[in-house]
Amino acid sequence: MTIETKFDSDYRKVLVAARRARQLQNGSAAMVPSPSNKVCRIAQDEIKAGKISYVKRDVPVTKPLIEDRGVPILSH
Repeated sequence: MTIETKFDSDYRKVLVAARRARQLQNGSAAMVPSPSNKVCRIAQDEIKAGKISYVKRDVPVTKPLIEDRGVPILSH
């Protein structure tokens, strides 16, 4: 496992921001001052300030095995 501060995709950035927004909504204190009261915006401001990191597991991505090769076409 490695602790990452840079995001390898926008998708991961959105996931981390959503998780942080949930933490803020449940009572966590903001790590940076923000002009907004919305937890999503505060989470984005924290990420932009470099205050948020995430743990990336060193697990290789594997494609699931698919036994069925397609949908049969029925004709009448």
